[in-house]
Amino acid sequence: MSFLKKKRDTAPEVSAAPADAAEVGSAADVEAVMKKYDRESNVRVWEGVPGIIVKALMASFSLYCLYLTLFDTSLPEFRLTIFLALIIIIGYLNYPARRGHVRANYMPWYDIAIMVIGCLPFFYFAFNASTIVNTSYTVLSKDPLMLGMAVVGILALVELCRRSVGLPILCVVGVLLVYTFANVRFGKVLYDLFFTTNGVMGTPINVCQKYIVVFIIFGAFLERTGISNFFINLANCVAGAAAGGPAKVAVISSALCGMVSGSSVGNTVTTGSVTIPMMKKTGYRGEFAGAVEAAASTGGQIMPPIMGAAAFLMAEYTGIPYGRIAVLAILPAVLYFTGIFMAVHLEAKKLGLKGIPREELPRFGSLVKRIYLLAPLVVLVVLVTKGTRTMQSSAALAILVTIVVGLIGNVINAASAARKGESFARHLGRSLVFRSEEAESISLMKIVDALEAGGKGTITVAAACAMAGIVAGCITSTGLANTILRGIVSLSGGTVIVALFLTMLCCIVLGMGVPTTANYCIMASTCAPILMSTEIGVPMLAAHFFVFYFGIVADITPPVALAAYAGSAIAKAPPMKTAMNATKLAIAAFIVPYIFALNPAMLFINVTSVFQVVQIVVTSLFGLFGVAAALNGFLYKQMNPLLRIVLAAGGLCMMIPGTLTDVIGLAVVVGIILFQRASAKRTAA
Repeated sequence: MSFLKKKRDTAPEVSAAPADAAEVGSAADVEAVMKKYDRESNVRVWEGVPGIIVKALMASFSLYCLYLTLFDTSLPEFRLTIFLALIIIIGYLNYPARRGHVRANYMPWYDIAIMVIGCLPFFYFAFNASTIVNTSYTVLSKDPLMLGMAVVGILALVELCRRSVGLPILCVVGVLLVYTFANVRFGKVLYDLFFTTNGVMGTPINVCQKYIVVFIIFGAFLERTGISNFFINLANCVAGAAAGGPAKVAVISSALCGMVSGSSVGNTVTTGSVTIPMMKKTGYRGEFAGAVEAAASTGGQIMPPIMGAAAFLMAEYTGIPYGRIAVLAILPAVLYFTGIFMAVHLEAKKLGLKGIPREELPRFGSLVKRIYLLAPLVVLVVLVTKGTRTMQSSAALAILVTIVVGLIGNVINAASAARKGESFARHLGRSLVFRSEEAESISLMKIVDALEAGGKGTITVAAACAMAGIVAGCITSTGLANTILRGIVSLSGGTVIVALFLTMLCCIVLGMGVPTTANYCIMASTCAPILMSTEIGVPMLAAHFFVFYFGIVADITPPVALAAYAGSAIAKAPPMKTAMNATKLAIAAFIVPYIFALNPAMLFINVTSVFQVVQIVVTSLFGLFGVAAALNGFLYKQMNPLLRIVLAAGGLCMMIPGTLTDVIGLAVVVGIILFQRASAKRTAA
């Protein structure tokens, strides 16, 4: 679920292309595609009094989660089962059984039955937690009532996951459950998965309840300050006038918006509704415009310092301070976005595209006046980096700062209204209570909206985390981790790069359609330990970055490329062509993880001097330019296939840390650049 999932509250300062200049998808088109491909978009419609009741329930759930996160000290089994019971209730209230049109204020009887019956086992467990925890395994595993409750509770979560997340992760869960039941006694499997903290109440759901929820709520509040518009207009100031400016604006704004986002799909819709029409108006093909937005939005999840909240979770999983993780993530993220930036620049040069006229761009001075919008992010990063407070309390304080920032916006808007003759006090009072459409403001209704959005955003993440717990529980119960490890080592023949390739495939499959934070929880529990084993020997932090990157790129990798499909809906372009273009643009995400897994120097691990750091940064950027140019097929003129292959090989050599490879790659890349330049001059003459 995205921190910035909802559509923008106000129109951006830069106008989109008119319909007759560049055909783009309407809001209805985007919604139709999102409902087709994105489970999170298929929600029930509640209006009137039922809508108010459901909104109140969602907001109350968010407040309860904040209480649990910040103040609750009860047994883990108590707070986690209550949390899961509430997730089932609000989950079935929001997600219908089937896609398609949903009648307003309608919930079929069987959904009500599943909701009520599904939450009862968790409530029963919660209110009898002390007794159940102290009851021996032999008693619980032979009690038909207890086993029946375990079955009902697990099935209710599985069905909720199917509705809100999708089938790919359930296929993995189903295969593992069949394998587990075939090798372990039925009662023991249910005991492990339901009554211990090795199953649905394992590390993923614990991390979700303890950390992820508060960050989702923080993001919902942050959205309502108008920060996405601020980022888009800032990107326009920086790159809007350059050649192919709208595409470069898309890269920068998506990196900034996605940095605090938990959903590449939501980020694509939020920023893409502005940038994609501008790209098409400039002259980019629809499939390329949609691909740029999808690739950049997906990359926003790896952009420090926030990384879609994954940076904070990585600190929890690895025990490495958050500040160090954020610093080490800088170079891979820079390489990713530089690769996309170079690709759109070369495409613009190839097509002879211009930028946005400067008179149509927002003034930098007007943006400086709104720099206070960044205060919540600054406060969050500073508090977490210093380590004076826990991550969840830091996020809670950032929420309070966000409300203060919104109040500043209320005062500024009221003062502006007063200059136009309206009463300052009346405008301020109205804006503090009602849902104002003015940007950079907060109100009581917006606070309720943010709490509601936070509750909705938690459903998909919690459902996916519960399935991740089942995956981890099955692996633990059967000892499957060793079997998988032996299988990967056997298939790879002891070659590390082959083992990395097989792990990459696992990550892409497991990450299909899964929200960022839940995605990382799954990867950290299942794939990262395989890479860290003595047989493969990837350092811990490099292993976590590797699985995180490949879990994220599932959103732009066919066939389940949700972010690319969202971009194609706005661009009115073929979805599969858009996905293929996005994969090509995001080539750095498929190369860089292999490099830092094989040589962690790219993550600044085991570096010995400042010169080595500078060498790695400079040569990696040059190498990425070579790869981007080879994929685009254009430098000063079109390149033939052989030249592109040689250029790509030279670029890859420079991206691999090491003096010898750097020298070889530099010679190849510079040589081809000079050859292309001379050839272009001869052609022009």
